[in-house]
Amino acid sequence: MVTGQRGRPRSFDRDAALDKAMTAFWERGYEATSISDLTASLGISAPSLYAAFGDKRTLFEEVVAVYACRYGDFAGVALAEEPTARAAVERVLREAAEIYTDPAHPRGCMVLSAAINTTSDEVAQALRERRNAGLEMFESRIRADVATGELPADTDARALARYAGAVVAGMSQQSRDGASREELEAVAERALLAWPPARPVRNSA
Repeated sequence: MVTGQRGRPRSFDRDAALDKAMTAFWERGYEATSISDLTASLGISAPSLYAAFGDKRTLFEEVVAVYACRYGDFAGVALAEEPTARAAVERVLREAAEIYTDPAHPRGCMVLSAAINTTSDEVAQALRERRNAGLEMFESRIRADVATGELPADTDARALARYAGAVVAGMSQQSRDGASREELEAVAERALLAWPPARPVRNSA
């Protein structure tokens, strides 16, 4: 008599699995997160992981897309909604201080921290392209303010965009090193002191 039977596989919650994989990559980075780490986090076997997501790199690409939609779009929203580049960057830095230190998830920016010590050229290039796209958004917004006269005509838009990006990246690393939200907000305040002065408001009289 057959005593065992092959039951139907348990239901697989793909979104929940992606959340767990995101936490693993966010905490450890791409390189340091092994397949065994992922299977332990997701509670599935390696064959099941490969069947559901393909290889590690493909899973990471899905995780980055989820992260970008859920946590990484605050800069683009600020640049689109705020009336000036300075106001947008101020909002970005203050929101970064909040998001990067939120105890509900790992600290810092996953797109920045996951790239550390990555030996995969494909992963490194994909993350680099995302970071460069963010710098291009900053630069485009700054150039728009130069064109309208909000910023001085001699403003180096590329350098200013890279400065903003460097501050954001530094805040991410500082948060992972234990900096508090209040400390990062103080960094944001100091960083804005280097912003070029806006054009003076002329009296209509």
